Amino acid sequence: MLRRSLVLLAALAAVFVVVQLAAARSSADFPITIHAANGDVVIQARPTHIVSLSPSATEDLFAVGAGKQVIAVDDQSDYPKQAPQTKLSGFKPNVEAIASYNPDLVVVSNDGGLVASLQKVGITVLLEPAAQNVAEAYDEIRQLGRATGHRKPATTLVGSMQKQLTALIRSVPKRSRHLKVYHELDPTYYSATSATFIGRLYRLFGFRNIADAADSTGSGYPQLSAEYIVASNPDIVVLADSICCGQSATTVGARAGWGQLSAVKSKRVIAINDSVASRWGPRIVDFARAVAAVAKRS
Repeated sequence: MLRRSLVLLAALAAVFVVVQLAAARSSADFPITIHAANGDVVIQARPTHIVSLSPSATEDLFAVGAGKQVIAVDDQSDYPKQAPQTKLSGFKPNVEAIASYNPDLVVVSNDGGLVASLQKVGITVLLEPAAQNVAEAYDEIRQLGRATGHRKPATTLVGSMQKQLTALIRSVPKRSRHLKVYHELDPTYYSATSATFIGRLYRLFGFRNIADAADSTGSGYPQLSAEYIVASNPDIVVLADSICCGQSATTVGARAGWGQLSAVKSKRVIAINDSVASRWGPRIVDFARAVAAVAKRS
């Protein structure tokens, strides 16, 4: 019995040493300078009270292992479930409300004067705007990993994402590389062109985006018409309005004239969780997996 107790104590001591060494290595990274969108940001010590006002950043923080350091997230950050969601807004931020959490780091995706206001009251801020492409999404994951003392897990995560995305793209046969795609943002037919993040993902697969020719203003998000979509006859329809607006393969097939679309007849209409289709973090891989699966349907 005594021997068993000694063995257990030795094991616990070993675990404690490993934890202490990991913490020491993490602390040794600081102070650190992050080259963020708001310039060079110096983080003096490993942050332990992080506020995230960006759903994508929230997902990144938890994915790199910084979840326990996050004390509050905005009202749109609903993933992962354990994220400490609050009434804080990333669109209409309240400096006093944010400061009330006594954060040692705030991550935002929109500025509009917020960065300067927070810095004025002594709060360290990282501006991480919505990524424009996959490379930028990777960079932001790496930055948040370094900023929180999780450099290695962030690097590992990015490597895994790169490997998985490459495999998913290659899994689509050549015969499906030039399919026409329609990405639906809402039931009024707003879409996304190849100039947007989501459009660039489709380009990685080689798909042709029917919204491109309709974007006369160059906004990246034109509103199409039902007639235009039917005439374009997309081979794939991706619904990013399944949660907000209840759209599905069934509702699409019931639309006037849509039953004859190639996508409907080939069962290539796919509903993707709205947040997965609009946040450029680790779940990019989930989005690509769903698109690859539907593209391979004959």
